[in-house]
Amino acid sequence: MTTLPTPFKRLRRLRHTANMRELVREHDFKLTDLIHPLFIEEGITAPVEISTMPGIVRLPESQLAEEAKALYELGIRYVMPFGISHHKDEEGSDTWSDNGLLARMIRTIKEACPDMMVIPDICFCEYTSHGHCGIVHDNCVDNDATLENLVKQSVTAAKAGADMLAPSAMMDGQVKAIRTGLDAAGFEHVAILAHAVKFASSFYGPFRAAVDSELDGDRKGYQMDYANGRQALVEALLDEEEGADILMVKPGTPYLDVLANLKKETNLPLAAYQVGGEYASIKFAAMAGALDEKAVVFETLTGFKRAGANLVVSYYTKQVAQWLSESR
Repeated sequence: MTTLPTPFKRLRRLRHTANMRELVREHDFKLTDLIHPLFIEEGITAPVEISTMPGIVRLPESQLAEEAKALYELGIRYVMPFGISHHKDEEGSDTWSDNGLLARMIRTIKEACPDMMVIPDICFCEYTSHGHCGIVHDNCVDNDATLENLVKQSVTAAKAGADMLAPSAMMDGQVKAIRTGLDAAGFEHVAILAHAVKFASSFYGPFRAAVDSELDGDRKGYQMDYANGRQALVEALLDEEEGADILMVKPGTPYLDVLANLKKETNLPLAAYQVGGEYASIKFAAMAGALDEKAVVFETLTGFKRAGANLVVSYYTKQVAQWLSESR
């Protein structure tokens, strides 16, 4: 029998036991890294199941306070509310009304849980009759006219008590316009979590069903081409120049390379959004018995952290909080 030379490096020594693996683990996630999206619909009296996202519902506005308290009890401290409006128009004007759904959602959460950090989506697709993220002129979204409305929406959200805003419309100059508008209105303390790199992705399909989007056409004229990694860095670094406090890449899993490359270019905190299609892919596979749901979710969240994310927006946040609670 031939005696093989002893390896100089035995990396398996650092994997030999669970305690050893834990000792040298480079990346992990914790509950305070996660932001929980919420879908809130006005005018309904009971939760509405979302068929494309099992386990996720459209919550009645009347149950929002109760849900916020339940999330807080689980240890969740960050929520991102999305409104399903019954008062849509061409501009999404309900979003800058002090009595509109956006303002009411924020006030309700803050009154129920003052310490809960509320980070509303700042966009128009859930509030416009055409489903686009701004004002449409001649079958095209008017960038600069939309900026004016984004500022109005942002100031309204800040007045209602939002702690941080998450503008997602992908209009050129939106971060600068919002930052300028917030500061002028006396809301210098309200932060901006920029959807800095938002790709035109098929992974949004379940979300559009969740918010009852009535999109006429597509958003490829303003959301990013998913083939362009270098352009993504330009987008993100422009948002940094314009005053963003955190930069987000959306979707998450297909774009870990973009996230990792962005980490090399900025010292700002980074976020990833595990979008509806990513959630649904795991959920339906788990329902079919094809994989271990908890193990896969923990693996993907750790992957976001390894790629450079400081925080993750995920529809699995509540489930993760429940899993962690059960393991204590």
